[in-house]
Amino acid sequence: MVAFAKGQGTGNDFVLIVDPDGELAPTAEQVAALCDRRFGVGADGLILATRTAAMPEAERALGGGAEWFMDYRNADGSVAEMCGNGIRVFARLLEQEGLADVRELVVGTRAGIKHVRAVDDGFSADLGVVRLEDGEPLVRVDGLPVARPGQRVDVGNPHVVVAIADDAELAALDLHAAPEVEPATPGGVNVELVVPQGIADDEGRIRMRVHERGSGETLSCGTGAVAAAFATRHWAGGAPDRWRVEVPGGVVRVDVEQRPDGEHAWLTGPAAIVFRGATDLV
Repeated sequence: MVAFAKGQGTGNDFVLIVDPDGELAPTAEQVAALCDRRFGVGADGLILATRTAAMPEAERALGGGAEWFMDYRNADGSVAEMCGNGIRVFARLLEQEGLADVRELVVGTRAGIKHVRAVDDGFSADLGVVRLEDGEPLVRVDGLPVARPGQRVDVGNPHVVVAIADDAELAALDLHAAPEVEPATPGGVNVELVVPQGIADDEGRIRMRVHERGSGETLSCGTGAVAAAFATRHWAGGAPDRWRVEVPGGVVRVDVEQRPDGEHAWLTGPAAIVFRGATDLV
């Protein structure tokens, strides 16, 4: 039996396993079984907490800059680069296990090194440089009569953000099936459907639903919230630098920080470990 924790950040939920020496090598089928909400624990993804030193390839790629590596898998077992809500829950797990100082935590991911710090309302994570990409892919979603153009955003993983007219149209969308994106992104793409809510007190506000590749519609997506904020900010002419993003599972905040290497995104939101158990599914 393998001990696990179940955690969530604004309803985006994960199975987390501390595997410091990298002894586990779950197959895609095992991950999918573990994340199944009827026959497994149930989650949007699996996170393995492994010391980077136990992963020579990651150690070389990251230059030895992070003690812990967040090995993230989508609910279907596919490997993902990053998870914005997951990295906060990852930090909460390390804190509760006494494995790291989360006042200033450095985490290795497949999208590079990320910095996380504890704040009053959870954790804030620097997700790195966010890049708006050229081109306007057409996105078809069940519930929309015609395809709409989207904005591609790179948050270390791929996103396409689509503007929706109002809250009623957003609520009417059927996200059981993955939206169709043309031209397609190899390996799939996360799609955010966004309704701008205006700007108040120098803070932009948006409401969002999301379909995550490999997981389906989720109650929240951290990197998706960042992508949605950056796309809406771009449509608004480049301001403001603080955004409140409402998702079905709650609220997260996105802050834009100007750095010499580009515009960084800080994602802030809650993170909780909700129960623990043991499983023989991995």
